[in-house]
Amino acid sequence: METKLDTLLKEIKRLEDALLVEIHAKEAQFKYEVRKKRIHFTAEVKARHRRLAKTLRHYLAGASWSNLITGPVIWSCFAPIVLLDLWASAYQWICFPLYGIPKVRRSDYVVMDRRKLAYLNSIEKFNCVYCEYVNGLLGYVQEIAGRTEQYWCPIKHALRLKTMHSRYPHFLDYGDAEGYRERIEQVRRDFEDLGKGTPPA
Repeated sequence: METKLDTLLKEIKRLEDALLVEIHAKEAQFKYEVRKKRIHFTAEVKARHRRLAKTLRHYLAGASWSNLITGPVIWSCFAPIVLLDLWASAYQWICFPLYGIPKVRRSDYVVMDRRKLAYLNSIEKFNCVYCEYVNGLLGYVQEIAGRTEQYWCPIKHALRLKTMHSRYPHFLDYGDAEGYRERIEQVRRDFEDLGKGTPPA
C-alpha cells in the first residue's frame, strides 16, 4: 500500500522531471542544439559570445584578493577527488556484480560541457571544468552509495534529511520491524526501475 511519504516522493520526482523539461526549453531561447551529446551554437551566437569574453588581464584585474588567495585551497582537493573517482569506480565494478546491483553509469553524472561556452575565458573554463567534474563525481558516488545502502540497509530515517538519493523511496519505513524482516530480501533486489531486470540471487 502506498503511503503519503511515497506519494510525496513521487511528486518530487515528477517536479524534477518537469524542471528538466524546462531547462531543455532554454535550447531554443539561447540558440543551441544538443545532437549526439554535443552542443552546437549558431555562428552568430558564437561570435556574440566571443565578444563578451573577458580578457585574462581584465579578469585578473577584477578578481578579489580573497578569490586569488583561496584558489589554491580549492584546487588542493583535486588529488583526493581523483582518488575517490578511481576507488568508487573500482568498488562498484568489483562488488556490484556480486550483489546483483546494476552499475552506475559515470557519464550520467559527470557531464563536462561548459568549456564549449565562448563567453568564458581560459581561467573561467578551467574553473568550470573543475567544478562540473567535482560536483558530477559527487553525484556519481552518491548514487553508488545509495545503491549500496539499498542492498545493505534499506531503512528510511526518522530524522529529517536535507536531501535524499534516488534509491531512498524504495527503503523500508523506520521502526517497521516486521516489514523489515518480511521484505528485506525483496527490497535489496528491487532495481527493476533502472531497466536492468531483477538482479540475480
